[in-house]
Amino acid sequence: MGGPYGDSHDRLHRVIELDRELDRIKDIDLLLERFLLLARREANADAGTVYIREGNKLAFKHTQNDTFQAKLKPDEKLVYSYFSIPINNKSISGFVGKNEVYLNIPDMYAIDKNAPYSFDPSFDERTGYKTISTLTLPLISSDGELQGVLQLINARNEKDRFIPFKAEDVPFFEIFTLFASKAIQRAQMTRNLLITISSFACLRDPGETGSHVNRVASFAVEIYEKWANAQGVDIEERDKNKDVLRMAAMLHDVGKVGISDIILKKAGRFDDEEYRIMQSHTWVGARQFLDKSDLHMIAKEVALSHHENWDGSGYPGKIGDLFEADQYIKDVKVRPPGLKGEEIPLFARIVALADVYDALNSKRVYKETWKEKKVLKTIRGLSGKKFDPELVDIFFSILPTLRNIQEKYPDFNDED
Repeated sequence: MGGPYGDSHDRLHRVIELDRELDRIKDIDLLLERFLLLARREANADAGTVYIREGNKLAFKHTQNDTFQAKLKPDEKLVYSYFSIPINNKSISGFVGKNEVYLNIPDMYAIDKNAPYSFDPSFDERTGYKTISTLTLPLISSDGELQGVLQLINARNEKDRFIPFKAEDVPFFEIFTLFASKAIQRAQMTRNLLITISSFACLRDPGETGSHVNRVASFAVEIYEKWANAQGVDIEERDKNKDVLRMAAMLHDVGKVGISDIILKKAGRFDDEEYRIMQSHTWVGARQFLDKSDLHMIAKEVALSHHENWDGSGYPGKIGDLFEADQYIKDVKVRPPGLKGEEIPLFARIVALADVYDALNSKRVYKETWKEKKVLKTIRGLSGKKFDPELVDIFFSILPTLRNIQEKYPDFNDED
């Protein structure tokens, strides 16, 4: 578009496109990852971090760094530690969050000594990275509350040299973060709703904690992404499936709300009748997803089939009509044949592996936490029996990422 207003109109059109792209993503983790990537692309920034407000602190949620990523193998992801910082004037992100203003710092090593905030160079010293410039902006919700902080690091010129961020780009990012905050607020509401729904199962089953369902869902997304990349799945389809799978996996055991506490909290082995009752949580859960939307269809598959085994020995098997399946509990002679191999839906096979991995790593009423060596040996031993061998291979190829997820979602004594 020509004329004196051409560039501003183009940028406005661009930010509307970005808003539409973010609006398509429902899961908060995937949204933050995409938001950071899009923001970095617009600024041609080498790195960046997103913090989300939790009480009076900013919790580190996601980071990207092209310099470090280039040193990894294809499909390998950065592993990082999770931490939080106070919302106060001492740090740059804390200052931006507290005062709800942006900071465009051209040289992090030349910050005015009279400034209330300062730069901590320990990360640079530890890793050899050189932080030159930052653009840090607050994320403000539609009702005026601080949601978090976006920090972009090291703008690059056409020769990939680190340079200051352009002052004329700030208005664009102020609008973009305003739009992104709306998407973040919506995604947080969706996550909170899913946690609330799954918490009903958590109240019944001491093994079903909020951290557990978050870990299982995150594991599942990583396994699927690696599988999809290997299969050459279209990026748009892959990203849509990741978004839906993340939510569906959080609801995999929602059917446990229909199981007696006597059974769910039993420390010993089930007898035959108790075991059949326990199996009913699969179809009770699947009955909750009767809509034709992508989420309901995948959630139904996952809830129904995440206890099927690759060798056909799992449950509930080929039970027919979901609303007639309760007959199986009443008739001990009936045992539907289990689904086998690729008869089991892909997403159910993925969640099965993610669920067992987390269960073995966690304390339950019937077991203590296992050592990782024993967990991994068990997973490997169940390849081709309980689990899809291809998915087991993928699982082991992304172990550092899965361990990082465990750090992101610790248990925190959910039962207290």
